[in-house]
Amino acid sequence: MIEPLIVRREVHIAAPPATVFAFLTDPQKILRWMGTEATMEPHPGGLYLVNVTGKDVARGRFTEVIPVHRLAYSFGWDERDKNVPPGSSLIEIDLIDHEANGTLLRMTHSGLPDAASCANHDKGWTHYFARLAQAASGGDPGPDPNRKVA
Repeated sequence: MIEPLIVRREVHIAAPPATVFAFLTDPQKILRWMGTEATMEPHPGGLYLVNVTGKDVARGRFTEVIPVHRLAYSFGWDERDKNVPPGSSLIEIDLIDHEANGTLLRMTHSGLPDAASCANHDKGWTHYFARLAQAASGGDPGPDPNRKVA
């Protein structure tokens, strides 16, 4: 059986789903854990745009937004990765109430073209979701070591 080209991540975050949702949709909160600039229009058809490292721009469109519970958006890279152009893959994020004031973030990234792309994106999601968990729970993840100086 061939494994599908999907990246899956689950992260426990010590914050309620409403807080985590805000850290995924509010540009100012996003910049606390990822990116140098962000534009979010969290409604179906709205723009998802994050300059992740200062030189790598992720772009897509929201396809589903259920406040504090679920986000889905198309995803790809401007210029950086010709194998994953803007809108060519899909990210689905579910936020599930977990324990007292906690959230289980469950993410699926599908539509990636090959195993190498899955491995690269898995590494990126692992890095950024650890930073998200720290920021959303009230901590400071510090400077992003992946940030590229212009």
